[in-house]
Amino acid sequence: MDKVYELEEHKIKVGLEPQLIRVYSNAELWDYLDGKANDRFELMVNTIKADYAQQFGKTLAISNDSLIVEILVHVYCDFLGLSFNRIVKIKWIQALVKRLLKRAEVVDCGEKSVDSNRWVWDLLAGNKSFFIAILPKNLNAKDIKKH
Repeated sequence: MDKVYELEEHKIKVGLEPQLIRVYSNAELWDYLDGKANDRFELMVNTIKADYAQQFGKTLAISNDSLIVEILVHVYCDFLGLSFNRIVKIKWIQALVKRLLKRAEVVDCGEKSVDSNRWVWDLLAGNKSFFIAILPKNLNAKDIKKH
């Protein structure tokens, strides 16, 4: 089921399923994170996980840091790809990047039993601060992301 969470005056779209959440990387999410990713990621993840527990009667078996890193890396890749396509005007390369970006628009975060790469995000979770530090402080969502 798709949900929209009103966080800090931003509407964050998330899908909830058993053992899985889907976070939509769109302009609203980018604006929400802009310059305040550390605090706002915590609020977002805690809100989603609390609602998940209420909906399904159990906690989502993914650590906050693992969720944050997975979402953050997808958002950052989305940002880099869109920025790249604004600079590189070679049509076939832009088409390839657009196909890759489609995969980054919805971040599927699943528990280990349904997400074969959960171990990667769990491994990287200890470096959450690094990933937050390299996220641009100004994502320029209105200029780059048109959803």
